[in-house]
Amino acid sequence: MSVTKPPHAGSADPPAPLRSIPEASVARLAVYLRKLGELAEEGADTVSSDELAAATGVNPAKLRKDLSYIGSYGIRGVGYEVAALVHQLERTLGLNHRQAVALVGIGNLGHALAGYVGFGGRGFPVTALFDVDPDLVGIHINGILVEHVRAIPEVCAERGVTIGMIATPAQAAQGVCDLFVEAGVRCILNFAPVVLQVPDEVEVRKVDLAVELQILAFHVARKHVAAAEQATAVNGHPVNGAGRLLS
Repeated sequence: MSVTKPPHAGSADPPAPLRSIPEASVARLAVYLRKLGELAEEGADTVSSDELAAATGVNPAKLRKDLSYIGSYGIRGVGYEVAALVHQLERTLGLNHRQAVALVGIGNLGHALAGYVGFGGRGFPVTALFDVDPDLVGIHINGILVEHVRAIPEVCAERGVTIGMIATPAQAAQGVCDLFVEAGVRCILNFAPVVLQVPDEVEVRKVDLAVELQILAFHVARKHVAAAEQATAVNGHPVNGAGRLLS
């Protein structure tokens, strides 16, 4: 079965049918899409599952399973059509619809996020910025006015914000979250070190940089332990600190 071809420009593009896709697969679909975008820019027309798997660091069988969730099985001896697969992935990930983003908290992290032009290039334009600091409210970042957090419900509703990002201190995050919910925002990316309480219909993704560093520290420690264990034996014989076999 070949992949579905993209529709002609101007034709109707119905939403992708709802299917149950494991969350881990969804995360990998986003990685595939990023790589496919690079291949498209390089002029590639097709890519094999082995090539795409190697480029994204995924087992080929797992990649084929992931793509089967969106109805893509490739063509034997040819692989996947890059443009068609990009189109399918964009539909599945909801990138064929405008995803307006609002950011609250223009501190060090928030200012960096607000100034990052890559969001818009990937279909997530930041359209609203909020803070409570009088030195920040009223300034422009990348042409966007920083407004007071109390304007969140009105501004987000007016601009059709679908995703809210929270980069505030922990004690302010829940209040900001409540304002997003009041505005009808149903997807929230939370950088604050706190667990948010939301209605069942609201999806929250938490980004905790400290936790991620701790996970990396765990892997560093494991590598050190493995290296130490390897250093204590060569072919089953213990060694001294100089690497010489002990009798």
